[in-house]
Amino acid sequence: MSDIGEDDRLRTNTDEAGDDIYSEDGSIRADFLAMVGAAIADRDVLFLRSHVARLHESELGDLLEAILPEQRQALVRLLGKDFDLTALTEVDEAIRLEIVDQMPNEQIAAAIGDLDSDDAVYILEDLDHADREEILAQLPFTERVRLRRALDYPEQSAGRRMQTEFVAVPPFWTVGQTIDYMRDEEDLPESFTQIFVIDPTFKLLGVIDLDRILRTKRQIKIETIMRETNHPIPADMDQEEAAQIFEQYDLLSAAVVDENGRLVGVLTIDDVVDVIQEEAEEDIMRLSGVGDEELSDSVTDTSRSRVPWLLVNLFTAFISASVISLFEATIEQVVALAILMPIVAGMGGNAGSQTMTVTVRALATRNLDIHNAWRVARREAGVGLINGIVIGCLVGTVAGLWFHNVHIGGLIATAMLINMFAAAMAGIMIPLVLDRAGADPAVSSAVFVTAITDTTGFFSFLGLATLWLLN
Repeated sequence: MSDIGEDDRLRTNTDEAGDDIYSEDGSIRADFLAMVGAAIADRDVLFLRSHVARLHESELGDLLEAILPEQRQALVRLLGKDFDLTALTEVDEAIRLEIVDQMPNEQIAAAIGDLDSDDAVYILEDLDHADREEILAQLPFTERVRLRRALDYPEQSAGRRMQTEFVAVPPFWTVGQTIDYMRDEEDLPESFTQIFVIDPTFKLLGVIDLDRILRTKRQIKIETIMRETNHPIPADMDQEEAAQIFEQYDLLSAAVVDENGRLVGVLTIDDVVDVIQEEAEEDIMRLSGVGDEELSDSVTDTSRSRVPWLLVNLFTAFISASVISLFEATIEQVVALAILMPIVAGMGGNAGSQTMTVTVRALATRNLDIHNAWRVARREAGVGLINGIVIGCLVGTVAGLWFHNVHIGGLIATAMLINMFAAAMAGIMIPLVLDRAGADPAVSSAVFVTAITDTTGFFSFLGLATLWLLN
């Protein structure tokens, strides 16, 4: 009997395991990771080319995030030109930079030439200026000009996200000429659904869907069947605004134009989906005060991104503590107050976070503006009052029975009503004020809402208790 190791048996049975590298919970299968790790350790290039290089870019991206850092570098080296650079658009920025920094610029330049322009820009924009220029210098002139133009647009703009590969024809061409052009021309996008119509200066005149081309006779001129472009997107428009246009008008692609209305690229739905996901993740992270932190970030970088807002929270905590100190004598007389205080502040904080999250998201999607702000504020005020009455009565009953004191029950019930109402108002008004002032409400709202609910909760509860004791 031959001596076959466990890793060899795993690799021998690769085909039997099927093509799906994911387990039922969506993570990469442990046996596949073991096979890849063994192949990297054994420098089994044949296995890696047949089972890793064939992966879809998103699958390869997930694999790169799942394996160890030293395995990533070895995998890229072993695959060489067979490594799909597009996979780097699917990983965290830290991992992307880690891999690219170890790759020779010549290899990056060779791979960049095979990428769509939007993917190429996505990778190039994170490189050092010197490395980027060295890579661009090795590309053909036309491609170099396209990428430089895209890189000149602001970060997170439509110009950075667009593809510079598109099909454009003059209005005086016939349908037959357009079809022949698409059949004969080799330098066309891999996939497209629209043909743009331009004048000699590249000014956008209109657009034609491919299905309209196929249903029209060859002798018909393009200008007679073209339609006006639906919502052309300025190249310097923020990518989130562009994504909202796609969402509002159910677009699959849209022309991107410069300040003079000249066609410079096309924005497609696959890139817009990525934008929507990135912006949603960014809003969630900012609401927690962790910025653009990623799982692959180092301990130092992660700590550095979190400390500033923790310091702000610490400052607001001292403000709340100072409010408590004003009623030190009251707390000494009624120990139950110290036990119940966190309930009032905690419930107010939760209520404020609920309203704040809804408000920030509504502002981000532009469903909330100055025209309907007052109506929404009145609704939230009503919600705060109703929730305050319901929760206040419940907590007041429990507290009264717990301490056998109906007055304490009444105190906490009243304080809860006041704080829940204040939380609702703070949750909507603070994001609105910050947005009006030009600040990002997703970043700044949480700390201020928490400060208000804590301060209001402590002051109302202890203040009412003091009045009750004095009387």
